[in-house]
Amino acid sequence: MLARFIVRAIFAALGLWISAVLLHAVSYGSVGSLIAAAVLLGLVNAFVRPVVFVLTLPLTILTLGLFLLVVNAAMIGLVSLFLHGFQVNGLLGGVVAAIITGATSWIGHMVVGRR
Repeated sequence: MLARFIVRAIFAALGLWISAVLLHAVSYGSVGSLIAAAVLLGLVNAFVRPVVFVLTLPLTILTLGLFLLVVNAAMIGLVSLFLHGFQVNGLLGGVVAAIITGATSWIGHMVVGRR
């Protein structure tokens, strides 16, 4: 189980790195801060995101699920607030970073798979 979390964190770090390379709104200080951001993003997605998802469920239904992009961007923004070596500027940068990170995390989920 820990190995699966580590592999998924590596794919999340890869997504955050790709976001930082492609977007000027995302930056990181070092590889260590990028890995810490990926681990923290995994923890935030495990504990904070479900609460935010339930609270914003009516808006998510109203927008046919598109508001989840904003929720995911908010989770990445929350990570950037807690971690000084990782920074996301602006909502649009956060949304695009959420799309990129989500795509790489999805690929990581396909690689790791389910039990």
